[in-house]
This record gives sequence, structure tokens and C-alpha cells, in this order.
Amino acid sequence: MLHLIKLSVGTEDVSDLAAWQADRRGQGPDGLPRHVTRMWPKRADEVLSGGSIYWVIKGVILCRQRVLRFDEVDRGDGIRRCAIICEPDLKRVAATPKRAFQGWRYLKPEDAPRDIAPGREAEEALPPALQAALAEIGVL
Repeated sequence: MLHLIKLSVGTEDVSDLAAWQADRRGQGPDGLPRHVTRMWPKRADEVLSGGSIYWVIKGVILCRQRVLRFDEVDRGDGIRRCAIICEPDLKRVAATPKRAFQGWRYLKPEDAPRDIAPGREAEEALPPALQAALAEIGVL
């Protein structure tokens, strides 16, 4: 199994990402959340064997979604694109700082942040800047 990690550019917090994905612009024809990218994962089979996409919001990994499949997207311009199709449920993870990078990257399971403890998912998340600061000093 292998995960992906991706910046959620322009997103303020997890609820903002959820709102974008709930809008039809963030969904595929089947209503599932998707992110369209130009690069197709060469290790797609490893990601599809239980992997997730981890979202970096304002410099902090805050949530993940299980990757369901990869669909080819044709926008009529001759450029082959990949839609990363995810399950709708965003799972919060332990806030983990992550520097900016281009595109998406692979993330090994042993390097992935742990999910928030059961029963704590409903707690209101700390502001991203505070989460980043606490994660930086090792509190989160």
C-alpha cells in the first residue's frame, strides 16, 4: 500500500475543503470528490490497495481521504489528465507540518500521520496556524 500527499491550495481549513468537494465543481459525474491533475501515478496499483490522499492545508497535513480509483479526464485539448477519485469522508489526522511542494507526492504508510483518536473526530479543530505551531514544537 502507498499513499499520496497533495497541497489543498486556497483552502483555509478542513471544512473549506469539504465545502469545495460538496460543490459540483469538486465532483466527478458520479458525485464523488475528485482532484484532476496532469500526472498519472505510475504506482497506481499500490495506491488503490488501500491508500489515501493526505491533504496539506496552510502548511499542515490535516486530513485524508481513501483513494477509490483513477479516471482519465479528456477536456478536449489533447492533454491526458488523471482524476483522483476519493471517498467523500474526510478523516482528520494528527496535525503534521509539511513544506510546500509542486503537484502530488507518494507518502509511505510509516510516514503518514495517524488518524485522530476515535471519539475526538467531532471536536472542533484548532486554527491551522495554531496546529502548525504546536506540531512544530512536537505537542501535536
